[in-house]
Amino acid sequence: MLRVDAEQCIGCGACEEQCAFGAIVVKDGCAVVGDSCTLCGSCVDVCEAEALHIEEGPGREAADLSAWQGIWVFAEFRHGQVAPVTYELLGVGRRLADQRGVPLSAVLPGSGVRGECDALIAAGADTVYLVDDPALVQYREDVYGRVLEELIRCYQPEVVLAGATAIGRSVIPQVATRLGAGLTADCTGLDIRPGDGTLLQTRPAFGGNIMATIECPDTRPQMATVRPKVMAPAEPDPDRSGEVVEVEIAPEHLSSRVEVLETVVSESEQVNIQEVEVLVAGGRGLEGEKGFALIRELAEELGGAVAASRAAVDAGWISYPHQVGQTGKTVCPKLYIACGISGAIQHAVGMQSAEVVVAINRDENAPIFNIATYGLVGDLFEVVPLLARKIQEMKK
Repeated sequence: MLRVDAEQCIGCGACEEQCAFGAIVVKDGCAVVGDSCTLCGSCVDVCEAEALHIEEGPGREAADLSAWQGIWVFAEFRHGQVAPVTYELLGVGRRLADQRGVPLSAVLPGSGVRGECDALIAAGADTVYLVDDPALVQYREDVYGRVLEELIRCYQPEVVLAGATAIGRSVIPQVATRLGAGLTADCTGLDIRPGDGTLLQTRPAFGGNIMATIECPDTRPQMATVRPKVMAPAEPDPDRSGEVVEVEIAPEHLSSRVEVLETVVSESEQVNIQEVEVLVAGGRGLEGEKGFALIRELAEELGGAVAASRAAVDAGWISYPHQVGQTGKTVCPKLYIACGISGAIQHAVGMQSAEVVVAINRDENAPIFNIATYGLVGDLFEVVPLLARKIQEMKK
């Protein structure tokens, strides 16, 4: 909370001029703080009278940082298997743990999941905290949140990582709030600062126009969700050894007001653009649904799938599960063919990790050519059919 010392305030108005949110005004010779204050601190910096200060609220006391050690990965189990993003997190988690000289652990809640522990250890985990209970057979946000909270309070890891999936995005913010911890969502890069062990969390900001590196230096654990397909999983080592710690949770923490009757896989889940090796993507340049029919033929010839930019999805030419970019999915195929896509940063952050990028665009100055491995300047309605025919000839 931003506090004003009325006795020290001289009513100069410097804070009012500095505030970009219009949250502070001078009335009757004293600064008054409104509800729109974001605690950015800019007014504190310009106050020569030192009449302003930010007061920490409950749950935000300075933590004993030395008591928190280790890197944790939330091992998300869904549809009968550990989510692929878990292994990507174990890959980056292994690197971070080695930098810090601390162990890497995986937290595996679920029912009948004991058989997944060996795979997690092979992927880099030193310890697996196993919470295997029939009450966890269905994902319920409140129950999973309490389980994670109890484990974190007990073992005190310094870093907790989770996938920026539907489950990760729902449960991790709840846990961070209850712990009074800092959380950065949708990270695309993670690193450790030598010396103090601060987690450097990089993510797109301001609509994807800049990449921001965020720190949470004063609270523990440092928590982050990471977009799938951004990090590379480590090569599994079946000879690795590790410890499985079976944890029992008190029954009162496993009860819920929510009853899940059934979990089904929607048709949209079948559009697995994150797990195919070839993607043919279309943007505004396709001009309509007929354009997507054109690139779908090319995708079929290559044994791949169709993806799209946000502009195409917003126009209703194709459904959201195909969307690549900051507000869609992050993909990392071996081949990404961008047809009629300008290559704005919002789209680029979702596909720039592809091994080979082929861009087809009539505008030779389109930003997509800056990240393309190969660029074809021309009318996609002429180029794409030629490519499809050439591939058919090569197959014959």
